[in-house]
Amino acid sequence: MATKQSRMHGRVEGARARCAVAGCTAPGEYKAPLESANFDGPGSWRFLCLDHVREHNSKYNFFEGMSADEITRAQHPLAGWERPSRRFAANGADPPPKWSDFSDPLEAISGRFGKLRERAGGAPSRFSKPERRALSVLGLGEDADRHALRRRYSALVRRYHPDKNGGDRSHERKLGEVIEAYQLLRRTPGFA
Repeated sequence: MATKQSRMHGRVEGARARCAVAGCTAPGEYKAPLESANFDGPGSWRFLCLDHVREHNSKYNFFEGMSADEITRAQHPLAGWERPSRRFAANGADPPPKWSDFSDPLEAISGRFGKLRERAGGAPSRFSKPERRALSVLGLGEDADRHALRRRYSALVRRYHPDKNGGDRSHERKLGEVIEAYQLLRRTPGFA
């Protein structure tokens, strides 16, 4: 059942306490923080009547102690958005935990990030073990991009193909490894 919205913002419905100001007999229906020199957010509070909460609020000045420039910056619609924030992951997931700082006794997370455990402390690889082996066949590092992959593949095919090296068939096995490695890597998400 929906309750009727109070037209008085901040009013606590059904408050039974009296106003916390000495001598006031009105019901304390509004929360007000206790006054202290270092108030910084939620903490201790008391109930006040409408008149005393208005008096309490009239004494509060958010901009007290600020210069005119600081006040202007604080009132800007984008104030606070200049703070650094985490980057979004490209694949929509959060980055994996650092295994050196993480204990997973039930191995609940290692199914997803298990490959990284063996490389704790190092940067996570974007390639699986077979893909890293294929990169080494082509003589490429993990920092290679799709263009470098294609260029290296073309160079190795020209080197090992019998039609390109005078009919020498002694490099056919190596050519087969190069073609197999390229076929695996060209479909790899690491080169997407």
